[in-house]
Amino acid sequence: MEDMSKLLNPKVSVIVPVYNVERYLRRCLDSLVNQTLEEIEIILINDGSTDGSLSILEEYALKDSRIRVINQENQKQGAARNNGLKVAQGEYVGFVDSDDWVDEDFLEKLYNSAKNNDADISVATIIRKREYVQKYRVYYTEEKVYETLKDKIEICNIPKCCYVWNKLYKKELLIGFDFTGDRYFEDVLWLLEIIKKANKIVTVPNSNYYYWVNNNSTVKKLPSAKKQEDSYFAKKYVIKFLQENNLLAAKKY
Repeated sequence: MEDMSKLLNPKVSVIVPVYNVERYLRRCLDSLVNQTLEEIEIILINDGSTDGSLSILEEYALKDSRIRVINQENQKQGAARNNGLKVAQGEYVGFVDSDDWVDEDFLEKLYNSAKNNDADISVATIIRKREYVQKYRVYYTEEKVYETLKDKIEICNIPKCCYVWNKLYKKELLIGFDFTGDRYFEDVLWLLEIIKKANKIVTVPNSNYYYWVNNNSTVKKLPSAKKQEDSYFAKKYVIKFLQENNLLAAKKY
């Protein structure tokens, strides 16, 4: 008989926006349903996919009661993540992009490290994967706590790596912080304020998030005027944030 406490009191909620990724989706979902931390809920937001993604989501939901599928018209990732946050029940919240995947003990290590160190955020190594090559984007070799804004920004490699998905966040930390639903690069705007608010960030060694370089992703496709405008806005936002908090960015930024 299934342990209902796993469903009623999840330790972690994982939010996955999904848009036309049927080619990669099973790899992502397999890495989540096989997590060594079983007390999780997996919230899958189908953002108006026109391929077979929704059918795959429904297939997995039938096999695993920890999965919840939410279907919405296409509204971009920010709105999808917001809708996931509205229903998330976990003590901690994480985000995974639907063409990426994680180690099978990813959530267990990040959750335990956050709890043991009373940290609002725990962060894992990022490995950027292409078909024949891979490269570290951030790489952590020790469990270490950071508390000043300067240290938190530097250890997350910002502004180079303004990524929301290699981290776990205490859910209480996120109250009142929605993603901007109508912009690209919405994660950049969101992440800086969350990091500033966090009491501590702890780095977690030997735990990996695999970032797949998908040339058909929304951000990688040919730039539109809207995308270029939003990219410019995000970069200006980062520079302004750093300046207002007396932090220096490299000249190239």
